[in-house]
Amino acid sequence: REGQMPTVLITGANRGIGLELTRQYAAAGWDVIACCRKPKEAAQLARLKVEMRPLDVAKPASIAKLAAALKGRAIDVLLNNAGILGKRSGFGKAESKEFLSVMQVNALGPLLMAQSFWPHVKRSKMKRIAAITSGMGSIASGANGGSYAYRSSKAALNMVMKNLGNDLGGKGILTAAISPGWVKTDMGGKSAPLGVVDSAAGIIAVIAGLDAKSSGGFFNYNGQILPW
Repeated sequence: REGQMPTVLITGANRGIGLELTRQYAAAGWDVIACCRKPKEAAQLARLKVEMRPLDVAKPASIAKLAAALKGRAIDVLLNNAGILGKRSGFGKAESKEFLSVMQVNALGPLLMAQSFWPHVKRSKMKRIAAITSGMGSIASGANGGSYAYRSSKAALNMVMKNLGNDLGGKGILTAAISPGWVKTDMGGKSAPLGVVDSAAGIIAVIAGLDAKSSGGFFNYNGQILPW
């Protein structure tokens, strides 16, 4: 059956939005390559009976190893979902190691994934690279204090995705930075107004609806264009 349905590779697939994205794509009949740091400990993911692969986006060697292992595979959607919140350090409490580790996972990781996997994406029919960002990465509307590392990493990720839209557009690859909204997950907390099912469904619809004109954009999960 492999090859008949489109393929999506999802990073950080073991919990939260990544797990729900995996569930919904699998339910729609897609071939899902679900990546996380410790597949053997990802019990909920294992129940979905998808292809599981080890990947740590903070380690360039791990990204290169996976790209080599999947050489020749066509990946219709590369979905960079893996992300960390960090300590939400405010002014006066920011520290180098913390800041750089959040940047490594949230901004550099998706760039290195794109560099390693664009040939796989180009082989596919849909040719899409998306990243899960945050409204907190909007300089125009999100810079209201605190969470320096996380906000900066998502603003950097937005630039990565916008830039990729230009650099890969000539290869027919479409890109998008998509905010999932404030979602009830481990990261979002219990007081978040949005359920993970609705958020994931919206993200999937935004990716499916991309075209040459909208590529490189910054979107909310409901398709609304967000300010940079």
